[in-house]
Amino acid sequence: MCGIIGYIGSRSCPELIYQGLEKLEYRGYDSAGIAVISSGQITTVKAAGKLARLRPFMGGLPAAAHIGMGHTRWATHGEPSDENAHPHGEAGASVIHNGIIENYKELKLELIAQGVSFKSETDTEVILHLLLAELQKGTSVHMALLKLLPQLQGAFSLGIMNRDEPEALYLVKQGSPLVIGCGKDETFFASDPLPLIPYCQHFLFLEDGEFARITRAGAEVWNFAGVQQEKPAVTMDWDSAAAEKNGFNHYMLKEIHEQPQMFSSTISRHLDLHTNSLILDHLGLDKIDLAQVKRLHFVACGSAYYAALVGKYLMETLPQFPCDVELASEFRYREPFIGPDTLVIAVSQSGETADTLASVKYARAKGCQTLALCNVKFSSIPRECHSAFYMEAGPEIGVASTKAFTSMLLNLYIFSLGLARLRHTLSAEALAQHLSQLKLLPPLAAQALAQDKNIATYALQFLHETHCLFIGRGFSYAIALEGALKLKEISYIHGEGYAGGELKHGPIALIEKSLAVIAVVPRDKLYDKMLANIEEIRARKGRIIAITSGNDPHLAQTCEAVLSCPAIDNPCLQAVLSSMILQQFAYYVALHRGTDVDQPRNLAKSVTVE
Repeated sequence: MCGIIGYIGSRSCPELIYQGLEKLEYRGYDSAGIAVISSGQITTVKAAGKLARLRPFMGGLPAAAHIGMGHTRWATHGEPSDENAHPHGEAGASVIHNGIIENYKELKLELIAQGVSFKSETDTEVILHLLLAELQKGTSVHMALLKLLPQLQGAFSLGIMNRDEPEALYLVKQGSPLVIGCGKDETFFASDPLPLIPYCQHFLFLEDGEFARITRAGAEVWNFAGVQQEKPAVTMDWDSAAAEKNGFNHYMLKEIHEQPQMFSSTISRHLDLHTNSLILDHLGLDKIDLAQVKRLHFVACGSAYYAALVGKYLMETLPQFPCDVELASEFRYREPFIGPDTLVIAVSQSGETADTLASVKYARAKGCQTLALCNVKFSSIPRECHSAFYMEAGPEIGVASTKAFTSMLLNLYIFSLGLARLRHTLSAEALAQHLSQLKLLPPLAAQALAQDKNIATYALQFLHETHCLFIGRGFSYAIALEGALKLKEISYIHGEGYAGGELKHGPIALIEKSLAVIAVVPRDKLYDKMLANIEEIRARKGRIIAITSGNDPHLAQTCEAVLSCPAIDNPCLQAVLSSMILQQFAYYVALHRGTDVDQPRNLAKSVTVE
């Protein structure tokens, strides 16, 4: 979950690395540090807190340095402090690390018994001292890695710098993401491609069990057994401007407002607008043997899990597959009933979510076919799966997912229509109706964004809440769960999501005049059921905020407030629009409360450790 970056070339690198860390700060912002080599010496600066705390120390780095590496930390072992910040260095070597060394305690005790003194509480410092023990024997970094890597257990990506090899950096990947960027007479590495896009288009993605030596001329790669590997470069076409705020105060707000255009691009990619027919080319189904598939199983975490709950409704009603949804963090620990007749679909924005990746590996070992729904091309999960369906929503920097969540909903809807067409479970007329409704989404999404002033005004009344419930039914149940997550992620208000019908099975005991209940109540087939739930809350003097579709005089009379979004006669697309209202609501509550919208406390964008 930490962010790491490094450079070797002819440019002055301290500021380049700092700017790269700015683009990686969503991966961790407990502390940051940079180390560079110049004139045969390693110079390091680091500071606890967010990256801006490092800025005053940047003058201590030699501007002439053209090789260096940086780190922004999400703390696992040891509290955020200057001592625990990376890079960790001593005796002419320096190490940065993303991941967890699971057996670090045993290794640390062995090193202490040998007389080694530790300066930090981190598991990373163990790696440094194991490396130094070999280097002090006159061993090269290459040979030292071959000896020390088999001793490490866990997930880790490493950057290593040694003053005795001042024109090279060493990298290691095992479980945590790492990518090499190749420019002209310069080479980069990072946790993900985003900070490298302004400088290079060609990338090498290391696999687990590989390490590399990079110079300004390029990269050499070996496996942990020391066998050299051939690594083809891939080209990425992300626009570097897509990772900027473009005049918005926060990435989250920018990404909320990108949704109509993102919907339009997605629909154009999968729908022939002239013939109103579905294009199957990009769904990843060409590498899946559908004849063998009898059931589907989603694995995902966080917002992706809630999107997968919507996916379950879609898969069972449109292509008519039996479908299960499981938290990836629980999936492989209960010995699920899966096998060659199961298609396991892994949903992840980053493609690096550790539990989801482990679930894919588990499913493959059980003989399942696997497919990734992912936003980041060439990331670990799609590379591990038999096939991949890319969302192509563009970079999402805000830690709280917005456009990636609604992109998951939309792409799952399109995917279900593709399966339904191949399985002949929808008539041509019904499929055409679904496709016609898809075209309505972008302009309706723009209308949903036009509600922001009303939403911001009501959010002012929500500043002092400490608890709230979110309820919904059908597709809106998953949206209630996601709405609760958004609010607590960025405003730190405790929120819980429930299916409306479950109120009477416990949560109704919490209802009183001080408790706010946010009800997702679109005008769908479950509308009357939700009205009954609202009346139960009113009878106990609960305060109700309704998210509905179109104008609803009845709700206006029975609820404290009504936030309306455009109406569409399609439950999945209505769920997308409802979600956009809840995203704006969470954003403005957090904004008024003065919390850090883009970088909420204790969270990181990509969860790459279990």
